[in-house]
Amino acid sequence: MTVGFVMLCHTALDRAAEVARYWAERGYPVVIHVDKRVSRQGYGKITRLLADLDDVRFSPRYRCEWGTWSLVAATQAAAELMLGEFPGVRHVFLASGSCLPLRPVEELQAYLDSRPRTDFIESVTTEDVGWTVGGINLERFTLRFPFSWKRHRELFDWYVNFQRRIGFRRRIPAGLVPHLGSQWWCLTRQTLSAILQDPARQEHDRYFKRVWIPDESYFQTLVRKYSTNIESRSLTLSKFDFQGKPHIFYDDHLQLLRRSDCFVARKIWPRADKLYQAFLAGDGGDQPAAEPNPGKIDRLFAKAVERRTRGRPGLYMQSRFPNENWENGRTCAPYSVFEGFAEIFEDFETWLSKTSGSRVHGHLFAPDRVEFAGGETVYNGALSDSAALRDYNPRAFLTNLIWNTRGERQCFQFGPGDSQEEAWFMALDPNAQISVITGAWAVPLFHSNADFATIRKQAAKLQKIESAHLDVLRSPHVKARIRVWSLAEFVESPMEPLQAIIDEINPRALRRLTEVPRMVDLTGFGQFLQNLRNQGMQPVLMGDFPVGEVPVPAHERRSKPYLVK
Repeated sequence: MTVGFVMLCHTALDRAAEVARYWAERGYPVVIHVDKRVSRQGYGKITRLLADLDDVRFSPRYRCEWGTWSLVAATQAAAELMLGEFPGVRHVFLASGSCLPLRPVEELQAYLDSRPRTDFIESVTTEDVGWTVGGINLERFTLRFPFSWKRHRELFDWYVNFQRRIGFRRRIPAGLVPHLGSQWWCLTRQTLSAILQDPARQEHDRYFKRVWIPDESYFQTLVRKYSTNIESRSLTLSKFDFQGKPHIFYDDHLQLLRRSDCFVARKIWPRADKLYQAFLAGDGGDQPAAEPNPGKIDRLFAKAVERRTRGRPGLYMQSRFPNENWENGRTCAPYSVFEGFAEIFEDFETWLSKTSGSRVHGHLFAPDRVEFAGGETVYNGALSDSAALRDYNPRAFLTNLIWNTRGERQCFQFGPGDSQEEAWFMALDPNAQISVITGAWAVPLFHSNADFATIRKQAAKLQKIESAHLDVLRSPHVKARIRVWSLAEFVESPMEPLQAIIDEINPRALRRLTEVPRMVDLTGFGQFLQNLRNQGMQPVLMGDFPVGEVPVPAHERRSKPYLVK
């Protein structure tokens, strides 16, 4: 008694011929179904390649299409030919043209000989299936699917929704409990012949012709009716990604495939010469006999799926770039955004760089150019200071800057005079630390030598922009670390806010600030704000800034001397 192989082939027929020859030359019969869509020349070539082998047969050809009955019909025809032509076959192993034996076929024979009445087929009820992709589980058995999902997608979806609306339900044939599983199985002659010779086969075939993806449910359901001993697993290693598409194995998967201890694997890349040479040429005698255990490599596949779907934090990749909110972290590292600080402190960037040990830039989103630290024109990762290049994709510019400078904290200035396109992006980024002094944009206007009418117009514009930005920062969806002070509030007591900011940037420093950067001269600023009011512009973001004297910072106040007795 031996095992026979049924192969369903539609591409890479030369590789399928190599595998068929490997089995047939060792005395194991092979029946090959070649898709009817394959040209006459292609079909003639594979028949010539295997013409010298007595144990190879070719079954009637069907035009096969994914998810349709044609795949089951092709399997039935090939299986009937196998059972009729080779009476010595006890197990029938279903494989594809892209399958490759990973262990000597003699080991498979010995494995099946020790389990003569066991059927190896993944067969689970629809309630227990968690791996179906496409949103249809039980409905694939109770609705009709006459249209191809691949060729007529809109018609397929419309007809499914139409049946749902009218409440249509098909009757499942008596005695059948729908099951699902992998298409690739290994069944005993007794079970397979019982399925193919069932008196109710015409009724079963008629029903499954309108089931969605019947090749994953026909044999998986009927085997429950006749088998006396089912192992609900496949002897073929096949892995699928999160979209339900099969993983393809390449030459660099050689050791991974050996580690699985499976007898057969699919899908193998047709040009994986190293794999075909290693598994078809070698006898595998140095490999210890072991129970097939694809679980050994499941951890690696799980990591691969996670890396593909989530990627690395802040690194935008092909598999998720077009999908909003698929990113695994908007940016890869924490960064700080300062709004209004450079306007009220002299040489604030130099002070912050020395105090925090971070890289401090100017206004990265300034309208004329990107103000990189040190006045650089080209920064890490070949980022240009060109405003036009930056504005072509400002989000990619920011994420690239953070990615290219991993390991170094980046800080930059921002304000209402800058491009506001990425305001929401930063507000929703948990890595962002945004510190805002509202109304500080008025200080440069106060020190400017422009006409007051121009100043008033510019002040109204900047206040409107900053008000909109503050609405963004106050949104309940914000994930960034936000701190907001009015100008009057900050000027009165700048030490405590600066200390909190420095502690967050460099929490390990644990040192108190002894000085703050020199503040610009604000003498007369209160009167400047009053003049804006008098001209019809209402400055509200500066807080309660006095018209008279400038608020004295708390650290500069001196208490009156007193005597301690």
